[in-house]
Amino acid sequence: MLNKKIRVLIVDDSAFMRKVIKQMIETDPEIEVVGSARDGREGVELALSLNPDVITMDLEMPRMNGLEATEIIMDKSPTPIIMVSSLTKEGAKATFEALDKGAADYISKNLTSSSFDMMKIQEELIGKVKAVSRKKNRLFGLRSFVPRPPLPSVKKSFATQKIGFVAIGASTGGPRAIQEVLSHLPGDMTTPFLVAIHMPRAFTGAFAERLNELCKLEVKEAAQGDYVRAGQILLTPGGSQTRIRKRGGIDFCVEINDEPHNSLYKPSVDICMTSVADCYPGRSLGVILTGMGHDGREGMRLIKEKGGKTLAQNEETCTVYGMPKAVVDAGLADKIVPLDHIAAEIVNMI
Repeated sequence: MLNKKIRVLIVDDSAFMRKVIKQMIETDPEIEVVGSARDGREGVELALSLNPDVITMDLEMPRMNGLEATEIIMDKSPTPIIMVSSLTKEGAKATFEALDKGAADYISKNLTSSSFDMMKIQEELIGKVKAVSRKKNRLFGLRSFVPRPPLPSVKKSFATQKIGFVAIGASTGGPRAIQEVLSHLPGDMTTPFLVAIHMPRAFTGAFAERLNELCKLEVKEAAQGDYVRAGQILLTPGGSQTRIRKRGGIDFCVEINDEPHNSLYKPSVDICMTSVADCYPGRSLGVILTGMGHDGREGMRLIKEKGGKTLAQNEETCTVYGMPKAVVDAGLADKIVPLDHIAAEIVNMI
């Protein structure tokens, strides 16, 4: 029997965008568009009648917007939804709200890009459609952010603790996963964190602000020259590479640049983690969360080679079991645990 195609529903008030998205995803023979809707209300109706495998969802639409439609669909017929978001701070905030309502991931609406960038957007969209479709009956029936009791307090000295730095990497499905982990860390931790996620520059500032509101630890978007501070979480800005560098005898700071120019990911989890491993040999903890591809594998390898510890999210709770799988398959994970146990494991391993 031939494998069934992945059935996609497109929800967008722009006829042009509906046409572009359809043309993009149907270049892959494994995907077919089974319907298109002009607003959220029509999108809900078609989602319930067509039962698609994946939905692409615009945010701003008449009659019913993408947030309202996402909430209804996730309540009545949970389906992987990929939000189509504008590259603005407002678009970022609405996207994160949609992820809270159960959306699987997002893709940027950036049609002013070069033909090369458009090819990258097409590849990203097809990859995400395929990845999230495999989770339809396993992950997306879950509502997203569910508060849990805080973890026990941590009373370790920044100068004497065994783990001196935690580096976290994620990609597809990463915003929800990172929010889940960081928001459940206790507020008296003294370990600094660096979080790298494949996210456009327009989104990382808004994401850092959102995390700072939800977390007991301070979260900020990393900036050139920032000193590493105890108990602070730095989020790497999109579109650049972020490294930790030693400054003076005992201080460490953030270095942000565009090197290497030809890097596939900006930020690259490998580059972030490698710099942490070099600065904190034997005292670093690498954590790899949901995402496509294998970015982070070599960074985790170096952390282990230098005597540090590693932690990977398990397959069952990943939106996409790509980056963690690469680490696990290479034998580089000290522990493999569900998403809702990772915050506790970080505290335990520190």
